[in-house]
Amino acid sequence: MKIDGFEWDDGNWPKCGKHGVSRNDIEQVLLGTPAVMSDPHPDEPRMRAIGKTTQGRYVFLVFMLRKTAHTTLLRPISARYMHQKEIEYYENQN
Repeated sequence: MKIDGFEWDDGNWPKCGKHGVSRNDIEQVLLGTPAVMSDPHPDEPRMRAIGKTTQGRYVFLVFMLRKTAHTTLLRPISARYMHQKEIEYYENQN
């Protein structure tokens, strides 16, 4: 699937940025090779992703794909750095 960019606005950026994760870190993770799984949100089709930044920090993300007739955008919904126990669990699964 071709991703044409990211959708950032006043609705999603404050929620993503409140845990100290930068837009650059979020975009790095999503454009890299994150582990992606579905999210059980009942109102809209969301996905979860776990990945590392180029600095080696693990990030947990929730995002969705916004498709139009001509583009597909990644819309981050929330992001946070992972806790050590989560990282250890993730590392042991791979």
